[in-house]
Parts: sequence; structure tokens; C-alpha cells
Amino acid sequence: MSTIEISIVIPVYNSSQIIEELYKRIAKAVTAGCTYEIIFVNDCSTDDSWQKISSLTERYPSISGINFRKNCGQDNALLAGLRIAKGNYCVIMDDDLQHDPEAILKLYNECKKGFDVCFANFIERKQNGVKTIGSNFNGKMAEFLLSKPKGIYLSPFKIITRSTVMEIAKFAGPYPYIDGIILTITQNLTQIEVEHQPRLSGKSNYTFSRSLSVFMKLFTGFSVAPLRIATITGFITTFIGFCLLLKYLYDFFITKIYVEGWTTVVVLIIIFGGMILTTLGIIGEYIGRMYLTLNNKPQYSITEIVRSKSNAQ
Repeated sequence: MSTIEISIVIPVYNSSQIIEELYKRIAKAVTAGCTYEIIFVNDCSTDDSWQKISSLTERYPSISGINFRKNCGQDNALLAGLRIAKGNYCVIMDDDLQHDPEAILKLYNECKKGFDVCFANFIERKQNGVKTIGSNFNGKMAEFLLSKPKGIYLSPFKIITRSTVMEIAKFAGPYPYIDGIILTITQNLTQIEVEHQPRLSGKSNYTFSRSLSVFMKLFTGFSVAPLRIATITGFITTFIGFCLLLKYLYDFFITKIYVEGWTTVVVLIIIFGGMILTTLGIIGEYIGRMYLTLNNKPQYSITEIVRSKSNAQ
């Protein structure tokens, strides 16, 4: 077993003003409970976040910092952090202090009861409406595509056992989605209610495009259900088209009642053309991701890793 009990992995993007306060609150909340380490992963911030992380490693113990050459996304940053984490349990949390460090030991104690993952279920989410809608929608999709247990909120604030982290670290695709990987590994999940704090400073980096990116990872990265849906839709539309053909032939030859012109043809072309293009798009997304995976598109590129002296061994 590792001498470090809890590793805390935090992806960082343009949070220079928050990082030191975040470290101090985590250290205060966790120190009395067990041994720990904090891993900051700088996702190519445009401010001086990396300089701040480097400074923290020189002044405080138990800190590691990873610096990316380019922005790769939150889940890629988390994967990089999990791969160097040494703890028997790994906490994942955001860098904006909306995830309360005081809840870390609560998650830890709950997970120790025999669960692989314990999620933080926020009593009241203090975030913008777009993020809430996106989270709820992606959660419902996870229920359908990955058999996510109903009632479990896929919170970005969670704790994971070492054995589960080791399985997550094996993921080789260029588009990791940590919650999706977790759901393909285990159903031994739980959650506890915690307070969601206001953001300490700055504004959220969450956008609609980020929510869409998560949806596409979930939709095409961990299930063939979309392809099956496209196949079933194709069969249904073909059957409907055949029924309409019989109706139009009956109207033309038997009842002699039919509409002159091309209205019906145009409508059918639009409907079936749209379905064909949608299906081709889904297939193309799968093929594109396969192509990038086969060509070893990197998940991230690390330019530097720094550690506190007490954490350097």
C-alpha cells in the first residue's frame, strides 16, 4: 500500500489568483485526517498559473505540478494527473473552490465503506443555467448509453479507489471522458450530499461547446448504441417509405385521387435526405475517432513536471 492515503488531482486553467488559497484550504482540511498529495495539472493557461504552481512547490510540501504544451481539455488533464498519483484514494476536484475542501474527508470516509467511487451530490448547484442543463442532459444520456445508476449525479467532485484509478489509467483513446470510463469499469458507486460553494473569483470556463464536447465523447466514445439507433431508424423509415409507396400506387390506380405536382417527392427527399446525412455523420464521427486512435493522436503533451522536495521521491 502507498504511504500516501489521498491524492488530489486538480486541472488548472487561468486560475492564478485562486491556486494558493485552494492549496491552503485543502491542506487545512486534510492534514489532520491522513497523508496526502496535491497534483495541479496546468492545461496551458494563458495567465501565470504555471508560475504560481511552480512557486507553490518551492514553498509548500506535498505538491506536484504538470504543465501541458497545449490546451488538451479537462479530462485529458485529469488523466495525466491520475497517472502520476500515488494515493490509495484519488480525489478529483475543480480549481475554482466551488468544490469545498472540507468535503474531501467526507467523501473519503464514505468511499472506504467498500465503494469504488463516491460522487459529491450538490445540495444546490451554484452555477450557470447552461452548465446545469448540459449536466442533466449528459447524465440522462449516460443512463441510456452506459447504464448509469439512476439518482447518481456524475459530479466533477469525486473520490476514486486506487484499483479503479489503475483501470482508468489504461485508457488509450485520444478523447478520454473520466465519468464514461468509470461507468464502463464499475457500477459500485455511491454519493453523498455536500454544499456547492460560490466561485472565489473570475468567471467559469464552462461553455456550451464544452458541454457539446462531453456529449460527443459520451455519445460516440463508449457505446455503439448510436449506430444501432441509426440502423433501427433506417429500417423504420424504409418501412414507412414502402407503406407510402403502396398508398400512392393505390391512390393512382384505384381511387384516381392523387395530388398533382412534386410536393410529396420533395417532402420525402428532405426527410430521408436528412436522416441519411445524420446517419452518415454518426458513422463518420466513429470512423474519425478510430482514425485518430490508430494514428496514436496523443492525449496530451507534457513540457514539465515539478514537485515539492518532500514529494520528489
